Amino acid sequence: MPHSHSHPRFVRPLAAVAVPAIRLVPAVLAAPAALAVLVVLAVVAVGGLGAASARAAAWLPGRVIVGYAPAQPPAAGGHTAVAPASAVERGPPRTVVRRLAPHESVGRALETLRARPGVADAYPDYVAREAGAFYPDDPGLAGVRRGWEQMQWNMLGETSVNAPEAWFNLLADKRAGGKGVVVAVLDTGVAYRDWGRFQISPDFRGTRFVAPYDFVKHDAYPLDRAGHGTFVAGVIAERTNNGIGLTGLAYGTSIMPVRVLNQSGEGAESTVADGIRYAVKHGARVINLSLEFPPSRVHSAAQIPLIVQAVDDALRHRVVVVAAAGNDSASQIAFPARIPGVISVGATTKDGCLASYSNTGPGLDLVAPGGGNDAVLASDPACHPNRALPPVFQMTLSDPPSDGQAGNFHRFGFPGLYVGTSMAAPEVSATAALVIASRVLGPDPTPAQVLRRLQRTATPLPDGMATPNPRYGAGLVNAGAATSRPPAVPSG
Repeated sequence: MPHSHSHPRFVRPLAAVAVPAIRLVPAVLAAPAALAVLVVLAVVAVGGLGAASARAAAWLPGRVIVGYAPAQPPAAGGHTAVAPASAVERGPPRTVVRRLAPHESVGRALETLRARPGVADAYPDYVAREAGAFYPDDPGLAGVRRGWEQMQWNMLGETSVNAPEAWFNLLADKRAGGKGVVVAVLDTGVAYRDWGRFQISPDFRGTRFVAPYDFVKHDAYPLDRAGHGTFVAGVIAERTNNGIGLTGLAYGTSIMPVRVLNQSGEGAESTVADGIRYAVKHGARVINLSLEFPPSRVHSAAQIPLIVQAVDDALRHRVVVVAAAGNDSASQIAFPARIPGVISVGATTKDGCLASYSNTGPGLDLVAPGGGNDAVLASDPACHPNRALPPVFQMTLSDPPSDGQAGNFHRFGFPGLYVGTSMAAPEVSATAALVIASRVLGPDPTPAQVLRRLQRTATPLPDGMATPNPRYGAGLVNAGAATSRPPAVPSG
């Protein structure tokens, strides 16, 4: 029987699975099922080049490459923009490298040559470089320089989001870690400050937090009582290259902590909608929703009209909204990830396989590392469901209250408990923030432009399969590729 829109609809976070037992068991609300709908939570080594100079000298000065139409052989002279005696035959037929006259700019030479009859094209002699990478010093559990590399398989390696290249790209753009972009984390709160019995996560000292608000307690202190929101915020913006803890993918961004889920990880539809509208009003450029309404309870956008309207408002204001696809092993994406315009994110494992719990289906946009074990997919050679695989690690509360135990809010660590599309979504939110900060799409891209960029630069999965597909969408998000820009075209 359909649920009345007058009753609250609740969400809960998409994670909290003990490893290696990764099956997600929904928490049970005390409220009768007829009155509520659950929402599930769902000195630095740089690769051979200084980052500041990575994009300098994109082409050689003093020379250009000229392609002539078949009916017009290369002339020996007559170009005011070049010194014709220096032409040298190279490459394909009718293509020559020409040295420019002294003091002639590449841009002006190209303009002159392209206007000449018989010239098919003219372009700079671009300089190829090794791909850059930035490796922070964060020690992780090992307590050694760059110890993070042993833990954060989701940031580094073939099945990762390719963080080192993205970090390098943003350093070269002088927008380290996505500086200048605000990402709203709508979740269980964030350990973002010291206040009473609450303490800031040690690896958030130096992270910038803006416009915090708690829609559960209706005050300006959205402090985390569960650990989930702190984990999600850490994936995005945990302080990086500071000799503490682990790394955050978009470590230069500002986080807007918005608490919409209670200590049990549940929240009403109206609360989530209020959180979305608040984030838009207070300057968020990206909104992360690591939460879901299970498909068994909410199967139509008509059941959550307040969130749909809030998302539409966000998209009109050019705010990117990212949501977890859900942890139900279902063949349909959960809401709010299914709302048109929202970037829906499934989860993969260290093997590069679909995670066993990840929802799939039409409309899935991307996947990102969520940890846990492989799904049983005989057609995918990357999948090995009989072996235990690691979770995703990030610094968060190590002893939050649970099962009636008081817990505390000042102990932090790297619990091996987190797998889920909740972990995958913030990797995509962080990548979106890096794309916006890099200006590879210009100063103010639309959400649709950001999505297209992420999809076109994603790593196709599985190998050899057409994309998009219902299991992996356009593929594994690749932050390095998404923030790489083609060589600039010189102007006169």
